[in-house]
Amino acid sequence: MKDVKDTLLERRSIRRYEREAVTPKQMQFIFDAIRNTPTSYNGQQYSVIDISSQELKLKLEAITGQKQIKTCSRFLLFCADYHKITLIGREKGIEIPPFAATMDGAVVGIVDASLAMMSAIVAVDAQGLGCCPIGFIRTADPEAVCSLMNLPEGVFPVCGLAIGVPRELPDMHPKQPESALIFTDSYATDETLLRDLRAYDADVTRYNATRSGTTSDNDWAAHILSYYSEGMSYHTREAMRRQGFDAL
Repeated sequence: MKDVKDTLLERRSIRRYEREAVTPKQMQFIFDAIRNTPTSYNGQQYSVIDISSQELKLKLEAITGQKQIKTCSRFLLFCADYHKITLIGREKGIEIPPFAATMDGAVVGIVDASLAMMSAIVAVDAQGLGCCPIGFIRTADPEAVCSLMNLPEGVFPVCGLAIGVPRELPDMHPKQPESALIFTDSYATDETLLRDLRAYDADVTRYNATRSGTTSDNDWAAHILSYYSEGMSYHTREAMRRQGFDAL
């Protein structure tokens, strides 16, 4: 088991895996970490589907185009989940407020699922395994994912996590400086932010031009904004509404 410092500060996304399977003991540690995640109200407004079936992984890879799904040992699908509380509430004769259909309800479910995934990421890396978060599981064709995973109303896929034994150790991506991420007592001024962001944009450009493996001339700002432009064509909101998250 790696120490806390190495686990947190040397983390990187792993997209290539050995054929070796993640052991049941390793997965149980990951599950235990997920279960101990802090959540809003301790309501645990999330659920996780553990996918080891190669047939299902191939279908998810076909939906998303993310090849690491088919080559990983296990794939975890993290979902915002209000179905469970609705189920027990109805059985007990409790009136069910339409909280999932509010903006705060959607945010709570998404945050809970995201926190659970971060717990899993830490548990994966601490054991010397590798993983890669896959947000495209939410945006490529969310209705197809919901159908394939038999997600009931009140459940929506937030993110996936491919897990396996690492076959690579890629370079670590440069991150924004602390001064551009963590502010003291109030938000930073635009002048201060632009100074830091210009420098960071240049760092990313240099990294992309000299990194091991595939290089590019991408900077940070234009590259990320291109993702935002692409994201404008996704149908996530419509899919969420059909799953009962209709405040968005």
